[in-house]
Amino acid sequence: METWSPAVAASAHVERARALAPVIESHAGRIESERRLVEPVLESLFAAGMFRLLLPRTLDGAEVDPVPFVTVIEEIAKADASTAWCLCQASGCSMSAAYLPPDVASDVFGDRKAVLAWGPGPDARAVAVDGGYRVSGMWSFASGCRHSTWLGGHAPICEPDGSFRRNAGGKVVERTMLIPVASAQIVDVWHVSGLKGTGSDAFTVSDLFVPHAYSISRDDPAERRQPGPLYCFPAGSLYASGFAGVALGIARRMLDAFRALATEKTPRGFKRPLAESAVVQSQVAQAEAQLRSARGFLLGSLDEIWRAVGSSGVLTLDQRVLIRLASTYTIHQAKAVADAMHHAGGATSIFIESAFDRGFRDMHAVTQQLQGRQSHFETVGRFLFGLEPDTTFL
Repeated sequence: METWSPAVAASAHVERARALAPVIESHAGRIESERRLVEPVLESLFAAGMFRLLLPRTLDGAEVDPVPFVTVIEEIAKADASTAWCLCQASGCSMSAAYLPPDVASDVFGDRKAVLAWGPGPDARAVAVDGGYRVSGMWSFASGCRHSTWLGGHAPICEPDGSFRRNAGGKVVERTMLIPVASAQIVDVWHVSGLKGTGSDAFTVSDLFVPHAYSISRDDPAERRQPGPLYCFPAGSLYASGFAGVALGIARRMLDAFRALATEKTPRGFKRPLAESAVVQSQVAQAEAQLRSARGFLLGSLDEIWRAVGSSGVLTLDQRVLIRLASTYTIHQAKAVADAMHHAGGATSIFIESAFDRGFRDMHAVTQQLQGRQSHFETVGRFLFGLEPDTTFL
């Protein structure tokens, strides 16, 4: 019998992700048309433990390191980007388990089908009361909320008199409230061009009581209860890396699809297939190098950082900046490859059933999200010049 090890477990999850691809791909059309993950796909993901990748092992999670996590997301994205996006989002949310009391973490994540979804809610409020908070607000972009069991509502804490609670440094105290999905109302707003199947709708609650134990201060070391090196990483670093994996998967699918198309398609006015064109050959070679180099930068950086954190038990600001740089760069290099393949496909690319139309729309939805902001390069550039960076999204 093979002895358990992190490497063996990580490899097993990557292989499971590859094995799931045919099932996911066969339902990709339904996922897009129904604007949510469909039951056969969800059942397959639950059975393979895909929603437990970043959960602590004490909760029967995989607690995988960042490299296999990104590789799993990439493999799933080759089959369907919306599925990969939901999986990445839920995995990042599940890292909240490391900050919860054990009994609460078990309540929220004990079920094998447990999924936590959350999103921003700029106008939300949580009024402090005895034992917890009275919470009101609306939160948007809650990817996966249609199949979630719990929702997370981030909110500033208000005193009973309406004033904001502040810490010793004068900053407003904020916490994320964990809410059973049955206690919220989901609002159908997700009518979009790309990543349609993520079901990233909004949800709302009004004057809902949430016990203090069911709230967390995200990524606050003072509240962290799990000792593993994975939980030295803020969830944002795993989101950035994972969503870069989504972009890699989309671009790889489109590049491979174009190579297959080019061997068969002879455009009008041409005498030979596209694959025999010197221009096309050069485009494909450069796209291959572009995608492989971006992927290597991302995974190589994550591996190096993971090893360092395993030794030191600390994720430094330098390392967080590098993750942000590698992730943002990878997303935009993948977009460039996807755009090139969409254009190279000619009229074939505009047909909805082609391998290029959905990939193009999904890729551009990825780059429009927070993780794809080009302003991240400015943040990294400031740091490289020794200037104070905005650490909000590091």
